Amino acid sequence: MSTAAEGSVRGPEVRAAQRHTVGVLVASQALGGLGLTIGIAVAAVLAEEVSGSEALAGLVQTAQVLGAAVAALLLARVMGSRGRRPGLALGYVLGAAGAAVLVLGGAVESFWLLLVGAVLLGAVTATNLQSRYAAADLATPETRARDLSVVVWATTVGAVLGPNLVGPAGRLADRLGLPELTGPFLVSVVVVLVAALVLALLLRPDPLLLAREVAAAGQPAAPPPPRARGVVLLRSHPGISGSVLAMSAAHAVMVAVMVMTPLHMHHGGAELEVIGLVVSIHVLGMYFFSPLVGLLADRAGRAVVLVVGAGVLWVSLAVSGSSPAGASTQIGVGLFLLGLGWSFCTVAAAALLTESAPLEVRTDAQGAADLVMNVAAAAAGLLGGLVVEWWGFVALNGFAAVLVAGVVLAAVVARREPTAGAPSVSA
Repeated sequence: MSTAAEGSVRGPEVRAAQRHTVGVLVASQALGGLGLTIGIAVAAVLAEEVSGSEALAGLVQTAQVLGAAVAALLLARVMGSRGRRPGLALGYVLGAAGAAVLVLGGAVESFWLLLVGAVLLGAVTATNLQSRYAAADLATPETRARDLSVVVWATTVGAVLGPNLVGPAGRLADRLGLPELTGPFLVSVVVVLVAALVLALLLRPDPLLLAREVAAAGQPAAPPPPRARGVVLLRSHPGISGSVLAMSAAHAVMVAVMVMTPLHMHHGGAELEVIGLVVSIHVLGMYFFSPLVGLLADRAGRAVVLVVGAGVLWVSLAVSGSSPAGASTQIGVGLFLLGLGWSFCTVAAAALLTESAPLEVRTDAQGAADLVMNVAAAAAGLLGGLVVEWWGFVALNGFAAVLVAGVVLAAVVARREPTAGAPSVSA
């Protein structure tokens, strides 16, 4: 863990660097959110049109989640050795390449190209998730969840706007002679590359490198930790294992239901604009209230917020699972609550993970955590497509409700963490 001596070194400079870091991450996260969510509303529909199979349609989103899992580990390695700035910028560049491949796959009607593009696009998800950790590198224990949640909130700007641009983006693709459903991914290419440029130029000083510099001041240099240590910590440390379980369960629930909701609406005759609106409402729930969630997590504790998040998720599944197909206000309410429950679980768990992991292996632990989280979500997304094809959308929500129990178990495990937070490196 960090020591109390860390907080006494260059306090004003570190606090200024933290404010600058959060500002840059807010800008890049807004762009990354736009680039990612504009395609979420149509990915499953595009895959079904190309493959002709509802079950295969879920594979594209599953591939995107698996890509996020692999990218999380890759980016963690880069950040562990070179800092947050090159790692986050690399993630957005890979994601932009994936969006371009998705456009090509839709144009030539190749399902395999769609899968490849979705895997690469997953790097955007991984980058957005890793950005929240970058916001916590220099934060104090009293504001860690709040600072982290402000960056999560920034996704609202682009993420809510993105799905509502589905219609105009589709018309743009049509004018360019491309399939209508590839239009959103054309937009993704541009905005994600801009996000990479923002990080590459403006994220200076690098928050992780500065945190390490401050932590090392006045202390003898230590040998670099073995790379596998982050994975070992996931198994042995209550705070880390609890946070990983909570994030994995909540993300699996969210992905399983969200992937199939556009198809549920599409089969009921909903227009693309309406589907995009519902996705926007869902994303609003995911990100817009995250600063309040972060404030609650700092004041009431991580475990309490995890339990509240589990309750919200159960209510959301009851509402969305009983909704009719097509355009439905009830679907919108259910999806909003699904996003809100995810926010409670993710913000609290990410703060718990950051303060539980020693600084010298923090990126390893965070990368391994996001890997596990996304693999769990990918499996849930794959099973979700099969459940809908065999038993329907109602059964899918019942399946997801069982997974929510993992969040409650995680809260119990997290309460065993002996250290509520790490001393500040910026006080």
